[in-house]
Amino acid sequence: MTDPVLQTKGICKSFGALRASRNISIDLFPGEIHAIIGPNGAGKSTLIGQICGTLKPDAGSVELLGQDVTHQTARARARAGLGRTFQISSLAMEDTVLQNALLGALGASGNPWRFWKDVLKDQDLRATAEEALVRVGLEDHARVRTAELSHGQRRQLEVAVALTLRPKALVMDEPMAGMGSEGSKRLTGFLDELRHEAPILLVEHDMDAVFALADRISVLVYGEVIATGTVEEIRADAAVREAYLGEDA
Repeated sequence: MTDPVLQTKGICKSFGALRASRNISIDLFPGEIHAIIGPNGAGKSTLIGQICGTLKPDAGSVELLGQDVTHQTARARARAGLGRTFQISSLAMEDTVLQNALLGALGASGNPWRFWKDVLKDQDLRATAEEALVRVGLEDHARVRTAELSHGQRRQLEVAVALTLRPKALVMDEPMAGMGSEGSKRLTGFLDELRHEAPILLVEHDMDAVFALADRISVLVYGEVIATGTVEEIRADAAVREAYLGEDA
């Protein structure tokens, strides 16, 4: 059986009396899109923080490519191949599209403290950044200031920055948020192709996108996974329908 690229084993996290993560064990396999869904306050952001290294679990472990990364920083996990996009944009709005992609490539190089002029002249870094922009369809916007992009284009740029890491796995936090139907449709098609390069742990409220993309879905409610299964299994699960999907699922 193929080993998972990314997995959590019984991770727990509390904030005072609030148990935000309750013994969560999930995994992500090569070529897969595994969606995490749940109502607001379910603990999705806390789970992502523990997976990506911005929060340390109180118990349990996180493994990437079979290696325990529970005590590694977010930057170390990124260098090891864990890419991430954010619910709230983390882009440098006053920099150009190409400069944002270059910053991603620079971070992946393991030498983030180089002078900016040297970075701009580094042909390898520039090639990595430009290739990522081509992948997401932003090559014609390379010199545009990021603040001038549409919301959908900023989402595309966040994916490009993640791709400069040449990730082994991607964690995507609501990539469809704020996008119109056409933008969501384009991004859905792109992610469907991207899964073969890097499997995706997808946290998303757009259920049309989730049902179109996910090989498996895990449902998180009050910090606990109440069900994991295929789209058909999740649609048919009475507890999931009551907790989250509703009768129109």
